[in-house]
Amino acid sequence: MSEKRELRIVFMGTPEFAVTILDTLLNNNYNIVGVITAPDKPAGRGRKLNKSAVKEYAETKGLNILQPTNLKSEAFLEELKQLNANLQIVVAFRMLPKAVWQMPDYGTFNLHASLLPNYRGAAPINWAIINGETKTGVSTFFIDEKIDTGEMILQEAVNIDANENAGSLHDKLMHLGSDLVIKTVKHIAIGDVKTTPQPEDAISKTAYKLNKDNCKIDWNKDIDTIYNKVRGLSPYPAAWSKLKNGEETLDIKLYTVEKQEINHDYSIGSIISTKKEVKVAVKGGFINILDIKLPGKRTMDIKSLLNGYAFKTDAKML
Repeated sequence: MSEKRELRIVFMGTPEFAVTILDTLLNNNYNIVGVITAPDKPAGRGRKLNKSAVKEYAETKGLNILQPTNLKSEAFLEELKQLNANLQIVVAFRMLPKAVWQMPDYGTFNLHASLLPNYRGAAPINWAIINGETKTGVSTFFIDEKIDTGEMILQEAVNIDANENAGSLHDKLMHLGSDLVIKTVKHIAIGDVKTTPQPEDAISKTAYKLNKDNCKIDWNKDIDTIYNKVRGLSPYPAAWSKLKNGEETLDIKLYTVEKQEINHDYSIGSIISTKKEVKVAVKGGFINILDIKLPGKRTMDIKSLLNGYAFKTDAKML
């Protein structure tokens, strides 16, 4: 067995997902010599500067934090070099220039929340559910010039439950990812990493960046496609639709729905409401709305909404 190397690790990440991995590294007594995260951003009405989840956590641990706006700047590259790291770990950060990922002796590896080569890109957790996958996982790989294409180190799969949403899958993959990062670091520490090139000819699905267009519900799709879209975008950023109710047309968000597979004669998008439930007619049945958000209102369950909001007989999802 190889002699264990002394690791000096720079960790790069921004959201909550990355915090759990950083916390696991510290709990396993790894030496984190620096944390690179996004610059503070103005948010809310007061435009108060918001720290990233990783920065907030790193401050509580007294870690050395760098927040470069430009990853290619000479000043940042010099600061990074001064940390004298021999390994860099990237979790939910941004694309790195070659000067950064090439710097440490033992390389720079990334944790990605999919079974690569599938779902390379910005939103792998959401798209796995939107596309109706029953399995996904986490992968570690050494970074190269392209996005999520580097040589694979380790991979672990997990089942996607039939009613899983993006929030619950996020948490499941976050903990699975923490374990995989520790396993990967252990291999690097003893110098016995074996890598596998990602197949170049694989037909892979893409995890496109989420935007207003691809988060809109198309009510002409079949019942499973609509159901998967809502849960794949819940709780964030949420699937949305236009609701025509009498004279008003509103942009609404849906967070939780159920599907009811049954034959019917209603036109697509028609809303059927009673005192207790609201459902939308689709191909192959009905989508029952459980949690909804109207503009300027908080998210509420459908019974609470029906206490103060009435759907007209010709109400329709557009």
